[in-house]
Amino acid sequence: MNVLRAAGRIGLACSALAIVTVVAIQYEGIIVRNVALSRDLAATRADLAALHETKIKQLREIRRLSDPRGAIPEIHDRLRLVTSHEELIYLKGVPTAAPGNPEAAH
Repeated sequence: MNVLRAAGRIGLACSALAIVTVVAIQYEGIIVRNVALSRDLAATRADLAALHETKIKQLREIRRLSDPRGAIPEIHDRLRLVTSHEELIYLKGVPTAAPGNPEAAH
C-alpha cells in the first residue's frame, strides 16, 4: 500500500512539474514578445516626439514666411539680392580655424 501511495505521489508530482514546465515555456515566448513590442513602442514614441518637434519648427517657419517682414529677408538670401543699403561680400578660399588648432587661422 505504501509503495502504491508513494508511486501515486511521485506520478502526481511529475504531472504537476510537466504542467508547470509547459506553462513556463508558453509564458517565456509571451514575455520575449512583450519585451520586443515594448522596445518597438519606445522607438515609435521617440519617432513621434521627433516628428512633433519637426512639425512645430515647420509651422513656425511657415508663419515666419507668411509674413512679408520674414519672407523678404529669406528671399533676398536665397536669390542673393540686396536692398539699396546692403552689399554682398563673397569670400573664397578663406582658411577656417579648427577649434583645436589656432594657428590655422593665421
